[in-house]
Amino acid sequence: MSKRIAIIGAGPAGLMAAEVLSQYNYQIDVFEQKPSAARKFLMAGKTGLNISHAEPVDVFIQRYDRTDWLSPWVKQWDAQWIQNWMQGLGIDSYVGSSGRVFPVEMKAAPLLRAWLKRLIQKGVKFHYRHRCVDLSNNQLTIENQTQQFSATYDAIILACGAVSWSQLGSDGAWQQWLSTDEIEPFQASNAGVLKQWSPFMQDCFGQPLKRVDAWVTTERKTHGDIIITHYGFESGVIYKLGRDLRTQLSQKKNLKLHLDLLPDLSIEQLEKKLQGNKKQSLTNLWRKAGLDQVKINLLREIVDKSLWSDAKQMVQQIKHLSISLDGFRPIEEAISCAGGVKQDILSPQLQLKSNPYVFCCGEMLDWDAPTGGYLLTACFATGRAAGQGVHQLLNSAI
Repeated sequence: MSKRIAIIGAGPAGLMAAEVLSQYNYQIDVFEQKPSAARKFLMAGKTGLNISHAEPVDVFIQRYDRTDWLSPWVKQWDAQWIQNWMQGLGIDSYVGSSGRVFPVEMKAAPLLRAWLKRLIQKGVKFHYRHRCVDLSNNQLTIENQTQQFSATYDAIILACGAVSWSQLGSDGAWQQWLSTDEIEPFQASNAGVLKQWSPFMQDCFGQPLKRVDAWVTTERKTHGDIIITHYGFESGVIYKLGRDLRTQLSQKKNLKLHLDLLPDLSIEQLEKKLQGNKKQSLTNLWRKAGLDQVKINLLREIVDKSLWSDAKQMVQQIKHLSISLDGFRPIEEAISCAGGVKQDILSPQLQLKSNPYVFCCGEMLDWDAPTGGYLLTACFATGRAAGQGVHQLLNSAI
């Protein structure tokens, strides 16, 4: 009789685990509490599904905070592997100018449809609107719209997501099945940061600070555009600095963001440009130095008015503007989360040491990365690793 495997969660990690296991003679049940699969994946694909990144894998792997842990899997199932896998599903991909990998059609839906169709053809059974409410050893308690029932499995894979965008399925309810010391507390990652603005800044909401250098610690500067929003700042540049900002937070320090508003100009060049004649207005002088209206407004908001006419002081402010922040956007609205199931409570095959029937994968694990295709790549890779771990377990038990 075929061995039975349950997968909790039909997101990218759970589906990849199912794909690995569907090659073998197992009975595979995927339980998903939502009415359909991979809702967060679909949402990510609305504006263009950035599925991976084509930079060299040794650079790629450094984007993760748990490099050593994830490295073997991400190197095995890297961007090139993902593009070949997409091709196998009839989905063409391309590498954009920034190195990001997208489906040619951009959307996630055609890829997901082809993927689910193939899994169903291989015998994987999907149970939608089925919520797992309890887990004990190898027994699950499942609730659907009409009943609650228990089922026993030879192995169980948890691919339940973290706690962001809970309305799409990842509500973190699985945390009750583990002890608190097995989980690193979740924090918002790839999220905007909060800054209370005066009414003066309203005209800048939705506008970019273009081509700035930004940093929390000088060792890790990043360059790009930052959007000013009604609540603070948002953009990929901010997301890249999230780890350093969270470190500040954990050390009980005040959150500080540092900007160079004109990184292409040296201090000496900028000093020359700010030595204007007395008849010029400050705004004109700053414009001629290369500042646009958004940057000028930000300077007026942050820098004490008594310094505005002091060229030397303003050079320092433009080249190193320090902005106090008030925190992160709510974790529910974050693109992803830092924290999760700790590495040291899992085997190298992602098997729970406290319950050998159970494997964990995807965003519920304690790793983090910026946007740019890194999140999905690690979800795919850890899903496949968990699937292989289960196969290894069930074969060693024969």
